[in-house]
Amino acid sequence: MSRLVTATTRAPRDGEKHGVDYFFFQKSEFEKKLSQGHFLEHENIHGYEYGILKESILFAQKKGLDILLNIDVNGSASLRKFCQETLVLNGCLNTIFIRPKSLEDLKKRMIQRASESLEQAQLRLDNAQAEMERQNEFDYIIESADKETDYQKIKEIYLSLK
Repeated sequence: MSRLVTATTRAPRDGEKHGVDYFFFQKSEFEKKLSQGHFLEHENIHGYEYGILKESILFAQKKGLDILLNIDVNGSASLRKFCQETLVLNGCLNTIFIRPKSLEDLKKRMIQRASESLEQAQLRLDNAQAEMERQNEFDYIIESADKETDYQKIKEIYLSLK
């Protein structure tokens, strides 16, 4: 399994690397790629653009890789529709919703991370509430604990599908 790197217009956080964590683009560069049809799907999330580059999906498909995507509920819905409409991908998608223990827990994690302004943090909390209302659109739901535990839960689901 390989994690697919997605694109964004937000600035990298400490330790994040271009091409590893995300493809970090200036807004003008993102918009140019969008207008040229380079994105499979894209969404504005928390005031930043995010998207899946078609070339990334095609590269993974050529290599025969199972891919893992970290996308929001709207991106998941767009991807689900694309897979249903694309013969070679129909039936190949499994989705996992990772929900926080609570909105209060999410707020604490965001405060500890200290990477957003108060306005951005509130927007993320509002968006999280709306996304949690759509969790039943996913095949699997896990409650987030920490990165390693979340990874193990995702790995269990993945291995059960092989």
